[in-house]
Amino acid sequence: MPPSRSKAPRIWPLAWPIILSNITVPLLGLVDTAVVGHLPDSRYLAAVTLGATLFGFLYWGFGFLRMGTTGLTSQAVGRENDTDVRTLLGQSLVMAGLIGAGLILLSTPLVELGLRLLDGSAQATELAREYAGIRILSAPAVLANYAILGWFLGQQNSRVTLILMVVTNSVNIVLDLWFVVGLGMTSDGVAWATVIADYTALVMGLWLVRRQLVTLGGYLDRARLFTLKAYQALFAVNAQLFLRTLGLLFAMAFFTAQGASQGDTVLAANAVLLQFIMLISYGLDGFAHAAEALTGRAVGRARWDEFAASVRSAGRFSLAIAAAAMLAFALGGEALIALLTDLPEVRQTAASYLPWMVLMPLLAVWSYLLDGVFIGATATREMRNSIFAGLAVYLPVWWLTQPLGNHGLWFAFSSFMLVRSATLGAYYLHYRRHVWVSGRDHGR
Repeated sequence: MPPSRSKAPRIWPLAWPIILSNITVPLLGLVDTAVVGHLPDSRYLAAVTLGATLFGFLYWGFGFLRMGTTGLTSQAVGRENDTDVRTLLGQSLVMAGLIGAGLILLSTPLVELGLRLLDGSAQATELAREYAGIRILSAPAVLANYAILGWFLGQQNSRVTLILMVVTNSVNIVLDLWFVVGLGMTSDGVAWATVIADYTALVMGLWLVRRQLVTLGGYLDRARLFTLKAYQALFAVNAQLFLRTLGLLFAMAFFTAQGASQGDTVLAANAVLLQFIMLISYGLDGFAHAAEALTGRAVGRARWDEFAASVRSAGRFSLAIAAAAMLAFALGGEALIALLTDLPEVRQTAASYLPWMVLMPLLAVWSYLLDGVFIGATATREMRNSIFAGLAVYLPVWWLTQPLGNHGLWFAFSSFMLVRSATLGAYYLHYRRHVWVSGRDHGR
């Protein structure tokens, strides 16, 4: 059987648990909003919104712990080196623990800086400060869960993602209701619910790890846990992913800030439309994560036929999702906007920028897919370069198109996505022709 066909069935079994777990994410936000939104003072809802936004950005910045662990673990699986598989988990958990402890120690300046940038009202900011002081306690658990998820995904076990998301969100929702509705707590109750849910997920994750370790050979190389040089591969991969994430965070923050400068209506309309991008990501992330695991394993085995087959298969699924999204946004975009907001002026404004959303899946699909491919190949320098190449076009295009108002901003953001995808595409074609046919190193 041709290798391209033999690998195709593996994409969907890997992708669907990730897609389903992604869909559960907004459910928790809805419950948080509903619970706090029924309190007698709106400042509690504002505080939770500020705090959740702050931690969303903060923890997203350390997403490299998931991605780097996936890429290196999948390659170790391909090499059939169970000692490396075990030890990589240990190293990733050590890094997660140290970074998490560092975030707690530096919590005061980090929280103050974040809240100043978010610029909420005085009352909401004070409550958000209390929320953040509680929520930061979950940092070691959140980052350790990233490492655990990456480790399992590197072994082509994506169902753990679904299990841990269901556990986290279920515990969080139950505790939200108990603390706020039952015990009369406010935004602090939401924060404690999240902290307890994160540690509950960590306990579940470690239990699943223990079960998985029984099936593995090899041994835990404890010496590599306490030798700085042994972390070289993780540091090299994760440092580039961290820079890449910072660049992506800047692109999103800049977009939000420039939209806000055009007034509350434009800011709200852009926020609604960004939910369209979030919807796209639910599907595209699933196939990108599947590509990470499969391409990483192929790299570890030096099976470049399997590598190419995995990319083709993930690409077909991703393009199908993108095409469906374009059609859905073209035909039902205004109805979706109406579901997200009741404000007539926001609906009208968002509808005027809807064509950008119809175009976005075509621009974004390549960056999602190729990010997954490059994570599997641990070609993280190239991922970093694609972000900064995009920013090098994004900012000048925004400057030149300011007379176009928000259309200019969307054009600049679309240019960023296009350049990012094109840069990754150029790297992919180069390496497929000159490197990923023989396994030669390409100078990372």
